[in-house]
Amino acid sequence: MSGFIYLASQSPRRRQLLAQLGVRHELLLPNAPGDEGEDAEGLEAVLRGESPGAYVQRVTALKLDAAVARHARRGLAPAPILCADTTVALDDRIYGKPEDAPDAARMLAELSGHEHQVLTAVALQAGERRLAALSVSRVRFAAMTAAQIAAYVASGEPLGKAGAYAIQGPVAQYVENLNGSYTGIMGLPLFETARLLRAVGVLRD
Repeated sequence: MSGFIYLASQSPRRRQLLAQLGVRHELLLPNAPGDEGEDAEGLEAVLRGESPGAYVQRVTALKLDAAVARHARRGLAPAPILCADTTVALDDRIYGKPEDAPDAARMLAELSGHEHQVLTAVALQAGERRLAALSVSRVRFAAMTAAQIAAYVASGEPLGKAGAYAIQGPVAQYVENLNGSYTGIMGLPLFETARLLRAVGVLRD
């Protein structure tokens, strides 16, 4: 049986993946009095000239900083805090979450017929220790027609997803090739995450 952690993420996919590891967890989200000063959108702003790898690791570290402060502010029982962030990049252009349906369609049209990177950074705070890992995968989409893109966008699934897609959804039919971590593309690379959790004693062999 694994130990207990806090998960600082609203992603249901990350919860499912942690459950796949058998890790008991509780959400640690900015939804209580005192959290009003947190600026989640501001944390995700891209700095000029920032590479996708540097970006996703910096954002994950900032989100973990906020979660650690949130934990202390609420006086919660001690336990490791896990945070992750995923971004998509094409030729070093960073694709975050689409602003709306037209923005999602634009992203998918640009990814169509090309290979792109999916980067997921994971960070874990256990007492004074902070550990981090980065998963980088490559995904190639087949060429998608405007009608196919419109149908996928109309499903609503692209909204709220980095790069405007979820690999575990209908868009998988257009994935020609995938090289890397499937769970990393979903949002939480289990190999890297398990290694961090073992390092702090949450998971045991």
